[in-house]
Amino acid sequence: MRRITCYTMSFFLALFLFGCAGIDVPNPGQIVKNPIGPSAVKIGMTKAEVSSIYGEPDYKDSVTSNAWTGERDEWFYKARISPLPVGADYLAEDLYLYFDGVSLTKISKTHLGDVRKKKE
Repeated sequence: MRRITCYTMSFFLALFLFGCAGIDVPNPGQIVKNPIGPSAVKIGMTKAEVSSIYGEPDYKDSVTSNAWTGERDEWFYKARISPLPVGADYLAEDLYLYFDGVSLTKISKTHLGDVRKKKE
């Protein structure tokens, strides 16, 4: 009986240790620089910079609005469930990003465009 208990405990210990093997632990310098994760996007960033932080958006639209002249590209990121107790970046809430050409010009938690033109 003692041998079965020892094997069982060894199995669960191995399962625990191997299950944690895929976790990428940040180094202390990364934690000090960004304590709750990667830095948020900022006005003026390029589409490539935003994509490098958030990845590809859940969808893209081309919209117009009375709030600006002309057409803007709208990128939408759906809220994700965060394992952190705080909302780090776009994980906690829906996020709409608006680009005038290549640069980010507006960040919103609600849709601002008046007319949607589905972008392929």
